[in-house]
Amino acid sequence: MLFASTFGVPANAAAFLKAKLSPAVSGAVDWGTLQLLPGSFVDSQYRRSHTDLLFSVTITGQEALVYVLFEHQTTPDRLIALRLLRYLVRIWEDAARSLRGGERLPFILPVVLSQNGEWWDVPTHFADLIDLPRGIEAEAMAHVPGFAFHHVQLAGMPYEDIPGTPSGILVLRAMKAERLGDLLGEPLWDESLILSVPREVFQAVLRYMLGADIDKEAFETKVNLIRDPIARTDAMTLAQRYRQEGRQEGRQEGRQEGRQEGQSQGRGEGRIIGRQEDVIEALAIRFGTLPAGLREKILVVTDETRLRELLRNAILCESVEAFAASI
Repeated sequence: MLFASTFGVPANAAAFLKAKLSPAVSGAVDWGTLQLLPGSFVDSQYRRSHTDLLFSVTITGQEALVYVLFEHQTTPDRLIALRLLRYLVRIWEDAARSLRGGERLPFILPVVLSQNGEWWDVPTHFADLIDLPRGIEAEAMAHVPGFAFHHVQLAGMPYEDIPGTPSGILVLRAMKAERLGDLLGEPLWDESLILSVPREVFQAVLRYMLGADIDKEAFETKVNLIRDPIARTDAMTLAQRYRQEGRQEGRQEGRQEGRQEGQSQGRGEGRIIGRQEDVIEALAIRFGTLPAGLREKILVVTDETRLRELLRNAILCESVEAFAASI
């Protein structure tokens, strides 16, 4: 959820992609037109190790799509291009339902972002996966799907070279650090960067960190070095909450922190956050990636009775649009 909630915001996605695509492609895209579309095209068995985002955009004056597949599995997969082809076909099949007359299918710009600790040597051209008949390779290529994807690997980027908005940089630094076992390293605790992101983004990164297997005492030592009182209080409050709940595993971005009953204001706030995340997760399971605006609408609801109603609606509604209309 951390990647989707951050890079589902078009400004964050645009700032990163603009810097990582080739100059010719990046220069042809009107990044101001980038808009997140609902839905996920990933196979159900890969939902734990893959996240995808689909955007509409204008490229050289034409309507097109940008598809970002986020790989957070731990081992390289030489067949990424094969799975990616399957997802692209699903997107085109979805688009074909609204085609009229001689209209063509939209162009899709495919990008794979890998959360890897070491460089992956995997083919980025689909044709490289095919064992062509010897002697007629050129002729046989005419019968092979021909596409390539942009492969952006966190393993190939030093922390200081990760581009984008402050929110995007902080989130990708956290994801790179998690894979390297470096969540307590200096790049993630750059206070100038922390103070440049919205408070909720910093809190989400803290929950991501606390959900990993890190030394909680060492974490609190790092927190005490934060000079800004608000950021330090936010971090310490979350650390204390996780310690009280005995949470040592998982990466569910704060969903469990609202499960514990208590009388204090802090515990009540945690319960509200938990119910909000329940609604968001129910929708994500059923419909895939949610529009950033819809997630924000859910997060401003603080009445527990209303949140229970929204959770029921998230489970029963026919579409994400129908759910959005109920808020």
